Amino acid sequence: MANEADVLEALDHVAGPVGGSLKASGAVSGVNVSGDKAFVSLAGDPAKAELWEEIRKAAEAAVAKLPGIARAIVTLTADAKAAPAGHSHGHGSGQAAGGGVQRRPLPALDKIRFIVAVASGKGGVGKSTTSANLALGLAAQGWRVGLLDADIYGPSAHRLFGLSQKPEVLDGKLVPPEAFGVKVMSIGFLVDEETPMVWRGPMVGQALTQLLGEVVWGELDALVVDMPPGTGDVQLTMVQQTSLAGAVIVSTPQDLALIDARRAVSMFQKVEAPILGVIENMSYFLCPHCGGRSEIFAHGGARHDAEKLGVPFLGEVPLDLKVREGSDAGRPVTAVDPHSPQAAVYLNLAAKVKTLLETSARKEPPKIVVG
Repeated sequence: MANEADVLEALDHVAGPVGGSLKASGAVSGVNVSGDKAFVSLAGDPAKAELWEEIRKAAEAAVAKLPGIARAIVTLTADAKAAPAGHSHGHGSGQAAGGGVQRRPLPALDKIRFIVAVASGKGGVGKSTTSANLALGLAAQGWRVGLLDADIYGPSAHRLFGLSQKPEVLDGKLVPPEAFGVKVMSIGFLVDEETPMVWRGPMVGQALTQLLGEVVWGELDALVVDMPPGTGDVQLTMVQQTSLAGAVIVSTPQDLALIDARRAVSMFQKVEAPILGVIENMSYFLCPHCGGRSEIFAHGGARHDAEKLGVPFLGEVPLDLKVREGSDAGRPVTAVDPHSPQAAVYLNLAAKVKTLLETSARKEPPKIVVG
């Protein structure tokens, strides 16, 4: 079985961009072997796209020949040294403060009307469950919907939708499995569930690029993207490579969660991505036995912050046993019990998001300079 050292050895026999080997060129920015799949990321000059595409194909072919490797996935990212800070040639990678952040949407996303990021500043606020039920709520209103699980380190969409089969491959691209009328793609389909994703930031960004651009999404009204917590590489990749229609921020009511939610709002505002609204998840708990209401994590904090920040407040979602049980079983409540009070909450949220998307003027993504 091949390992990372074997992959690097194979790349030492691939020609680099200016003579010598690809390995010696310094363009290999990440290597990871997970089971029978090898992932490689290359950093190259986007002004020489045709050359780098040939190198990418040669690297993929070389790695695929290694023993025990069933599939090699080699992706390209822009070399940060290819352009001076603040200068754009249309494909630049993210720069630090004072540098440029440009968008170049992937061609594979051209047939998607709206791409919606569901984000939070921290984990554990129920963002993935919200994403799944929001996608199902949009589908229930007649929209063609996909869900992309962008949480590379902690994928959960395949479990939430009860999917276990691996995606089919059509002309070199992944065909997303479908459940309850929603197309679903997740790194969870491609790696063993027990395998930790010990990847550095560039590898995570390249994995997301593959899940966005090497998937047969087809024509969709909405692609809901379940973002990982935080404001790092995945968030920047989403801004660079998609025409993001807007972000939905999920938070619980307590102060610690709200601090991180405010950071998420601020991050999307800095890159001029519209904030569709804030959802207060786990807003309260209704006892299934006595019907009593308990505000376990306080209440109303997300509404207050939304008003203070000048962004829409979309609504409250209770902490509910039926929602949790359905999510754990791969039977999301909005799909399997659409007439229940629990599903009604998500259907209402989806209706608000749909209206916001349809009534907002969709602008061409601007070039942005941060700092």
